[in-house]
Amino acid sequence: MSDHGTFTDERQQQYYELLHQIQAIDFVLVELNLYLDTHPTDMTAIRQFNDTAQQSMTLKRQFESSFGPLMNFGNSFSQYPWSWNEVPWPWQV
Repeated sequence: MSDHGTFTDERQQQYYELLHQIQAIDFVLVELNLYLDTHPTDMTAIRQFNDTAQQSMTLKRQFESSFGPLMNFGNSFSQYPWSWNEVPWPWQV
């Protein structure tokens, strides 16, 4: 987002679609995590958790390469120039 937070309609749609996919997959991870807390030997659920975690990482890398960092404090890398001052931030949408 080198143009300080302004999007074309198509780019804005891509931003929200990808962010929605990340939110949905991370919801599945939370639910699987809770399930596995009470069913720690369910190998099928463990495989599903690991596959879903990989999907989440892939989506987040894709988002960050297109739109900038998702997480701060060293959990996401920044491109040059420093991009945290650009909006919208993921938690603002």
